[in-house]
Amino acid sequence: MDWMPLLSTLAGAAIGIAATLFADRNRWRREEARHTLEVRREVYTAYVSALKTAGEEIRAVALGDHLSDAARGTAVREVFRATGLYTASERLWLVGPPAVVAAANEAFHSLRHLRDAYAAGAPVGSPTDAPLIAARRAAMARMRELMRQDLGVGPLGID
Repeated sequence: MDWMPLLSTLAGAAIGIAATLFADRNRWRREEARHTLEVRREVYTAYVSALKTAGEEIRAVALGDHLSDAARGTAVREVFRATGLYTASERLWLVGPPAVVAAANEAFHSLRHLRDAYAAGAPVGSPTDAPLIAARRAAMARMRELMRQDLGVGPLGID
């Protein structure tokens, strides 16, 4: 009996199966990388949006009329909590790379310093809040830059 046709058929089948497995594995890796990138994009967008919303909300409350400083402080802190920033921050901590998480944490803390100043009675547009706003803008710019790099988007080129 001639074994050569049977061996060549088996070798061809083995090569075909290996090639299919290799191709499927590569396709799975590409899809997984694409999915991971999409998850990070969604998390980054939610976090940046929550930071922006929180900033606008605390500014609006700080500009409002309040019966007392305590009422103003309570209102500023409450709108900060209500924006969903803490949840967005936790999601970012779970999926973001260390450099992005560090920059996002800096942006969060810069906004929190601004919140605390408004809660303590600093007027919007005062010399007290100007350096805090500048620090917040710098932290936000750095965070966005790192997020864009991580997403492979590239720099904006806008100051």
